[in-house]
Formats: sequence, C-alpha cells, structure tokens
Amino acid sequence: MSSSSARSPRSIVVVGGGIQGTSVAYHLSQSKSLPPNSKITLLEAKSPASAASGKGGGFMARSWGDGGPTQKLHHLAFDMYADLAPDLGCETYRKLPVLSVRPGYKGGAEKARKESTLRSIVPGWLDGNVGPISPLGFGDDTAQITPSEFVHKMLERAGDSVEVRLGACTGVETEQGSDRGARKIVGVKYAPRSDDGVEGAEEATIPADTVIVSAGPWSCAAEDWFQGAVELPMEGVKSTSIVWKKPEGAENVDATALFCGEDNRFGTHLEVYPRPDGTIYICGIGGSDYISKEDLKSGAFREVCEAKEARVAAASDSFREMSSTYSEKGELDKVQACMRPCPPDAMPYMGAVAGFEGAYINAGHNCWGIAWAPASGKAMSELVLEGESTSIDLRPFDPARFTPVNKRGGRGRKRRGTSVGEQW
Repeated sequence: MSSSSARSPRSIVVVGGGIQGTSVAYHLSQSKSLPPNSKITLLEAKSPASAASGKGGGFMARSWGDGGPTQKLHHLAFDMYADLAPDLGCETYRKLPVLSVRPGYKGGAEKARKESTLRSIVPGWLDGNVGPISPLGFGDDTAQITPSEFVHKMLERAGDSVEVRLGACTGVETEQGSDRGARKIVGVKYAPRSDDGVEGAEEATIPADTVIVSAGPWSCAAEDWFQGAVELPMEGVKSTSIVWKKPEGAENVDATALFCGEDNRFGTHLEVYPRPDGTIYICGIGGSDYISKEDLKSGAFREVCEAKEARVAAASDSFREMSSTYSEKGELDKVQACMRPCPPDAMPYMGAVAGFEGAYINAGHNCWGIAWAPASGKAMSELVLEGESTSIDLRPFDPARFTPVNKRGGRGRKRRGTSVGEQW
C-alpha cells in the first residue's frame, strides 16, 4: 500500500473564490500529496472571480520584486503562468513590453519612434500629446492575463475534485486539539447564498479538518473566527477602473502597456493595458477610498462596489489626451471598481494560525495578488499537505507578525507567551 493511500482523507475548505483562493484549491486538488477520497470545498460569498479577480488588470512582472522578500513569489509565479496558462487553455495570457510615459507634453511619441530601441514597441494608438518615453520592459519579464479567465480555467480543470459552495463564511467550529491549549478545526460555518443572491437565514456548517482563509480584504474577519489568536491589520483600497472597446475599424490594438506619470490636470497616474481581445483596461485613476478593517469585517463592498463617476471622467480625459485614436473613435465598454487588500507592510499573510490545528491564512497580497496567484497556491498547498512550503520561504509572511506574543494561539493564562495554568 502506498503512503498516500494509507493516510486518511482530508476535508479542506478554502474561503474565498478569487484568484488566490481558487489557486490554493486548484493546487491542493492537483497535488500528489493529497490523500485519496479527500474533499476540497471552495466557499465563495458571491461567485468566483466576482471581486478584484474579475476587475483587475492582470499585469505581472518577474523582476520587479528583486531584492526583497517577495522576489521568489514574483519569479515562481511568472514562470508558472508561462506553463500553466497555455496548459489550461487560457487565451488572454501573453508577454508584452511596457513603457514609462510622461503625460501633459508634446512630441514624446514622435521622438520615441525615431529611436531604434523603442520604435517597435511604441503603440500606434499612442498618437496624442505625451512627453518623454522610456522602456520599463521589452516583454521578456512582463506579461498579462485576464484574471477571471484564469480562475474559471482552474476550476474547469479541477472538475469534481473542487466543489464550489456559495455563501459567506461566518466562523469555524473547533474542538480540543492534540496540544495543550490548542484547538483543532472540525467545521466551517457559513450563511448559504440562495439562487436569487440573498444570503440564507439559517447558518450551515461544512465538516472540515482544514480551513484556508483566502478572501482578499475580507480575510481580516478571521481575527474573530480564531478568537484573537492572530491579528490581521488590513485596509481595503477601493479603486475605479475602466475598459475601452476596440476602436471601430481597427484590425489590431498594439500590445504595449503604459505606466504613466502623474497627470496633475486630472489627478491620474494611469496604467494602460491593451488586452488580446482588442479592449484596453485602465487603472491608476486616482481618488481611491481606504476602507477600515472594521468595515471590511462587516462585508463592506463585497456585494456592490461602484465606480466613481468623477474618476471615470478624469481617466477618460487623461487617456484621450494621450491617444487621438481613442479621442476620435474611442468608446467606453465598462466602468467598475474593486478593492485590493493592504496589510501595513504591504506584504501578504501566508501561513498557519498558531494554536489552531488545520487553520491557515493566505491573504493581503496587495496589488500583486493576481501576479502571485500560482506561486501562492503552490506554496500553501505544500504547507497544508506536506507540513512546509519548499517552493517559497513563508517566514517573512507569517500571519502572526503583527500579533503580540502573549496573544498568539491558545486561550487562558500565559507567561511570556507560554500557556500556563487553566486554559478552559
């Protein structure tokens, strides 16, 4: 009998059906370390990829994290996308060059087209008023994907090995753990979502021995689920984005992304991403709102997250200044808004929850959550199934790094962080 078949089946719940949570569920389902007959449930409050993973730009850059703790996340995820996206049948993945553009001036595009290193990557639609242009990448270590496609392709490949359950997580059920003062996960509680999109009145429970909380900015609610054993300071940054239709009569929309400097006329610093379907996605619109942890815990903007009309107008005006093509023939396709989760140090929470056997956090990936998704999913699946992550050093991302030592895990009396005396 093999070692995998000798182990007991696992019952694992991943909370959050965005690209991060789905990646965790997918990599768990594909792991050779998953015991036979195990059950994986993806618990999503609304629908898969309904928040930032359905509205994000999907930009990734392999070397942009070099020299910092997230370097390996950048490298591994970028390389994994190159293999995984075509294997899953994704049509929106591609490498593309990136330019730095200074708005509000004239002559920059014409000058750049005369330079041998730039002429081939200056897009034809950049035909308005821009200043100096410089390269940020030539397409060897920068790429894009439409994140919602990647989410659904992972779920398609996982098939029956991952069950998607709709409902908002409300907590966990635990019982005495194997260590003194510890608890172990035995269930995940949630409010089921009805067919008409309304959360059910009666709470339900999914039997589970493992829970991975990966619900973006709303993951901070896990502080309460784990009885204060971990503190997850979090801020939600709510931002507007827009999508332009392919101009009428255009055969192609040149695939070069732009990172634009501050445009003080409109209060924008646009990021411009042409997509393979001919649309152009734009963020960096300015005017973001900062949502408190208390509001996030109550589910703020999880159901409805509306764009700011004033920022849509500002971004549109700024882009039209840079592109005569879109000024004359452009038409907006979508206006939208979403939130990214930001811990105080802008680094993710990835790891186990001390004092709770079978409890893990994978959240707070800031603006790189989409770019890091494959690596995060792989690392967390290793941690859950094998006891440690061998692909990523998770120590810098310890979920307890903001938790006072005397509060980490367990309940009852402690002495300098060590459980003593009566625990119950």
